[in-house]
Amino acid sequence: MKVDEFMITDVVTVTKDMSIKQLLEILVNNKIGGVPVVDDTNKLLGMITDGDVIRYLQPKDRTVYDMFTLILVSEKEDLRHKLKYAIDHRVEKIMRNKEIHSVHPNDDLEIATSIFSKHRFKKIPVVDDNMKVVGVISRGDVIRFISTKLISDK
Repeated sequence: MKVDEFMITDVVTVTKDMSIKQLLEILVNNKIGGVPVVDDTNKLLGMITDGDVIRYLQPKDRTVYDMFTLILVSEKEDLRHKLKYAIDHRVEKIMRNKEIHSVHPNDDLEIATSIFSKHRFKKIPVVDDNMKVVGVISRGDVIRFISTKLISDK
């Protein structure tokens, strides 16, 4: 079984210059939890998920820094305050661009399942030889296949 049998080819992507607000609108409107980040030629630059956004928008607790009798106190911020200034930040600021795993359409499905299990990703971008995004494969796609094809055949 090959990745291209499972991948979604109608891929929703974002660019690194989009705002977090624009990203959230795309995630909500498309009912998805993550997207590849691409450049203007559709080359993969990174990934961003709803979890990345939630971690970034999480307000910080009160922190006390003691630097040899110079004490700095960072007051606790609330979600409304954090959203006010962070919502216009760029995707580039929070996207993951290191250790991004991708697969090719002709890769065996076992490569994707290995990545899913080892790294706990929900989606993996599918790229061509030039690192251009041609699809995505999700854990849900694999589970649906297992459920409908493998289990029902028994």
